[in-house]
Amino acid sequence: MNILITGGAGFIGSHIADAYIRAGHHVIIVDNLSSGKRRNVPRGATLIVKDIRDASLKDVFRRHRIDAVNHHAAQMDVRRSVEDPAFDAQVNVMGLLNILNCARDHSVRKIIFASSGGTIYGETPRPAVETNYPRPLSPYGITKLAGEYYLQTYSALHGLRYTILRYANVYGPRQDPHGEAGVVAIFCRRMLSGEPVTIFGDGKQVRDYVFVQDIARMNLIALRRGDDAIFNVGTSQTTSVNQLFTHLKSLTDYPRKAVYRPKRPGELFRSCLSYAKARKDLGWAPAHTIVEGLKATVDYFAQSH
Repeated sequence: MNILITGGAGFIGSHIADAYIRAGHHVIIVDNLSSGKRRNVPRGATLIVKDIRDASLKDVFRRHRIDAVNHHAAQMDVRRSVEDPAFDAQVNVMGLLNILNCARDHSVRKIIFASSGGTIYGETPRPAVETNYPRPLSPYGITKLAGEYYLQTYSALHGLRYTILRYANVYGPRQDPHGEAGVVAIFCRRMLSGEPVTIFGDGKQVRDYVFVQDIARMNLIALRRGDDAIFNVGTSQTTSVNQLFTHLKSLTDYPRKAVYRPKRPGELFRSCLSYAKARKDLGWAPAHTIVEGLKATVDYFAQSH
């Protein structure tokens, strides 16, 4: 199968590219390298440096006869979406529409869409299920939800199949520890460098942390299953920031205590996703515990440190 991965030079997209190539597929990556890196592109993949909003994207579809699209390119900085919602919408809505129109015009069979459980559901007193009422609290969350609706509409109007994957907090090797990065990557970099580690708030806020290789496995399954459906991709388990710090402190032999600062406005206290539907319909379940995933992540950052 010829598969186009947008954002395939990024953290999550590159792991999916690895999985697709191992499964024998031909991978074409479109990435503008604004946050993705050439070194993440696996051997055997074709990299095309291009923005997803570019009108010439249609040439990629025509030239490579794309069978399926895995859409991971996005403006993913929540804080930037608050400061510049127009830019966020340009990338996450107009960019998606460009892809959808190209897919429609070039007989693409299916689109897999990376959505965001953490931002779409808002606070989750119990593990969120796919039928929960969406409560996005940022422009980023709104554009992800809009993307889901566009996919459903293009399916109804044009017969374009889709699978929507609502991710929990993804972590693992290749995550960028700079800018709008995941807390795991930030903590790893600072601990291995012996720098102070800052925790905002009291550290009791919890997230559902899912290892990137489990995400890649779900994207492999979604190539052939889960048509026209939405699936959470998480662990149904929560880990507090304090617990995360303790785990990583042990794994890195970090000698310092955390530095606590006032909580940041708008931050969720609890986010957790149920994966019961994915297990029932697709046979997917997370294979890595938080400790196993953190160890693999620390090992990666230690080698690249």
